[in-house]
Amino acid sequence: MKILRTQDEIKQYSLEMKKAGKVIGLVPTMGALHEGHLTLMRTARQSVDVVIASVFVNPVQFGPNEDFDAYPRQFEEDCKKLEETGVDAVFHPEPSEMYPEGFCTYVNVEGDFTKKLCGGQRPGHFRGVATVVTKLINLARADKAYFGQKDAQQVCVIRRFVEDLAIPVEINMVPIVREESGLARSSRNVYLSKEEKTAALVLSRSLNMAKKAFDDGERNVGKLKQIIVDEINGEPMAVIDYVEIYSFPALEEIDEVKGESIMAIAVKIGKTRLIDNVILEG
Repeated sequence: MKILRTQDEIKQYSLEMKKAGKVIGLVPTMGALHEGHLTLMRTARQSVDVVIASVFVNPVQFGPNEDFDAYPRQFEEDCKKLEETGVDAVFHPEPSEMYPEGFCTYVNVEGDFTKKLCGGQRPGHFRGVATVVTKLINLARADKAYFGQKDAQQVCVIRRFVEDLAIPVEINMVPIVREESGLARSSRNVYLSKEEKTAALVLSRSLNMAKKAFDDGERNVGKLKQIIVDEINGEPMAVIDYVEIYSFPALEEIDEVKGESIMAIAVKIGKTRLIDNVILEG
């Protein structure tokens, strides 16, 4: 597995792969890799010739009071996992490599759907995501890129700017990978104490309760949301950031679940903010 650290290195590598007629798949990550990330790699491996992963904690998508400095970094361990998964190359630049002195160009997606869910709670977050993903797609000359459903709003944003800017890449969303307990896998799970990890099960449990009600015929958004809220409020360590149900992928307000929709939640367990979602087929 090649380790690429500069923009010139990844540009040269991807150019060589393109000249050889290879289809390139890109999996952007911020490292601290878990089974969810590795599932993205394996999914890419099945449909492309060359898999490039990025490991880059992107400072531009973190707010002033967020966990950029504390975000887990374990590149050597990540590399072992990537190599075992069959990744061909990993791009691991320094922030100064991606945002050199004088950098002043950003990709800003302005639709209302960016101001909801995590976009509403984290101003500027998606500007950072859109900017770095655009750079990574261009540097890797990616034909396909892979993202997890856990960050479903992020996928909606990426698909929007890819279409709007006519970027020739296929965006694939891969289902959430969960621990046996039901907890959605996340790099931030390492912040949780044993007691907090048990408390965090309320996220998937509340969504499953609402999903069961939906499967039993409930279509009223207010009632489905109340099921989730009541269950989360029953966990003393949990503090709700948001509980929302929108159409998907447009993320429009709805009163009744009729077509494809998403139940999305963000909950703080102690100091750790966790997100989860379930997509409903109306």
